[in-house]
Amino acid sequence: MSKNHIMKHLHNVKEITSKDAHEAFKNPIVVITLIAIIILPSLYAVLNIEACWNPYENTKDIDFAIANVDDGATYNGESLNVGDDIVKDLRKNNDFHWVFVSESDLRRGVHNGTYYAGIVIPHNFSKSIASITTDNPKSAQLQYVINRKSNPVASKLCDSGAKAVYNDVNREIVEFINVAAYGKLGDLQSSLSSGAGQLSSGAGQLSSGASQVSSGAGQVSSGVGQVQRGASQVQSGAGKVSSGAGQVQSGASQVSSGASKVQEGSRQLSGVNTTGLPDQVKGVVDGSVKLANSSSELAGASNNLAQGSSKLAGSSVELANGASQVAGGSVSLANGALSLAAGSELLANSASGALFTAAGSLSSASSSLSDVTGVNEDQIGDYFYSPVKLDKKELYPVDDYGSEVAPFYIVLSMWVGAVITAVMLKPGQATGTKYTPIEMYFGKLLIFIIMSLLQATVTIIGCFMLGIEVSNVPIFILSAYLISAVFMLICYSLISALGQVGKALSVILLVLQISGTGGIYPIEIMSQFFKTLYPYLPMTHSITLLRESALGLLWTSYTPALIYMMGLGIGTVIISAIVKQFADKGAHWFDGKLNETDLFG
Repeated sequence: MSKNHIMKHLHNVKEITSKDAHEAFKNPIVVITLIAIIILPSLYAVLNIEACWNPYENTKDIDFAIANVDDGATYNGESLNVGDDIVKDLRKNNDFHWVFVSESDLRRGVHNGTYYAGIVIPHNFSKSIASITTDNPKSAQLQYVINRKSNPVASKLCDSGAKAVYNDVNREIVEFINVAAYGKLGDLQSSLSSGAGQLSSGAGQLSSGASQVSSGAGQVSSGVGQVQRGASQVQSGAGKVSSGAGQVQSGASQVSSGASKVQEGSRQLSGVNTTGLPDQVKGVVDGSVKLANSSSELAGASNNLAQGSSKLAGSSVELANGASQVAGGSVSLANGALSLAAGSELLANSASGALFTAAGSLSSASSSLSDVTGVNEDQIGDYFYSPVKLDKKELYPVDDYGSEVAPFYIVLSMWVGAVITAVMLKPGQATGTKYTPIEMYFGKLLIFIIMSLLQATVTIIGCFMLGIEVSNVPIFILSAYLISAVFMLICYSLISALGQVGKALSVILLVLQISGTGGIYPIEIMSQFFKTLYPYLPMTHSITLLRESALGLLWTSYTPALIYMMGLGIGTVIISAIVKQFADKGAHWFDGKLNETDLFG
């Protein structure tokens, strides 16, 4: 292409641009319309951000009905009415406009839309809570009544209110249960302390008994020696008795034999005839007979005595042997008693030591429980309700929800502004004019870019006036200008090259990007269709640019998004110029067919 051709193209582009500038100030209506196009996108952004600034700030004006018909209960001799406690807490709560009504008014009001939602605290509520400490616990229930068709957002807000009441009731119940359990711990601590004392006392008595058993064992040991010595003497005496018994039995035999002879001689002497003998001889004989008879009687008695002595000697032997056996058994018994005494001493000492150990353990447990039961009872409920505290550490903290959603709504407003501008202003078609499609494209481009920058300026000013958080102001402003310009390039190029079809594509892209860019809801929870589109949508990377520059700049996230947007802008210009060169005539024909009717303009 020659220099003259280039200069001609540039002249034509400048001519188109100058004409648009002149037309922009041709009459007040045009000026007012252009101003409206510039302001409308910023209003869209600012109004949506302000509406989301704190979505729960005005819920205090939403009526939320409460019907408390709790009859109360008795616990440990004291009255309990959890329903009254809930009402008392809610009267101090400003999250909603709590309206306290009867159960029938609540149900009727929610049904006809007077109240968005309501909670009924039933008659047996406190009784059900108190039953938790019995053998037959029953679940306490709140009745949550809500009218879903009244308003979708209001119903979700009321769900949050119901959850708040639910959490408050749970706190009451958990506090009740754990304070009761806390009292049981106190009883257990007292019992353990008393039991530890009794075990310690018993251990002392066993220890004393072990000492007595030890002393007795010493005496038994001494007695065992005496019994052993006595047993030896008894066994020696038993041998002598046995020997003496043998001699007695031998003497008894001799006495018996002599007695027999005396008796025989006495019978013979008694048979002597003394007739005719001189008186002196006769007297001697008669005396001898009497002596013989007396001797015979004495011999018989001696014989009897000898036999008795023999029997006595035999009995003495048996007695001596028995005494010897008894003495031996006494020694075994004494040795067994000594072993038993030693075992008793060991058992007593072991039992005493075990009891002392158990008493010490119980005492330690009692002391531990004493530490627990010494806690302030007012703190027990809170502790057991949340025994673990969450230490939250926020990275890039944001004070308000409005600032968090600002990147999405700013970017969205810029796309809306680009669509409105491209639809309201004529992008121009070269067919039927002296200009080429490329000249028309670049000639009209400038007015659209200027409009985009003006729209971005108003939006930026509005956001700063609203008070959104911006951590890096220069980067934020430059990012906003870049985004607005690229969006305008896309929408303008589509409509310039494709006419009415381009308008439809711009709107379709708007719809897809509302859900597919992760501006409000995480892209992870969206359908696979949007997950696939997500990396390629312009608003995805535009939100990243504003989010990083406003809420905390991280270059590793910002730079790839910046490169993508700049590449998208340059690529759009190149591709659109080529497409317009070939599609301009077709687009003109298509638009002409639509304009033949009164439906399109």
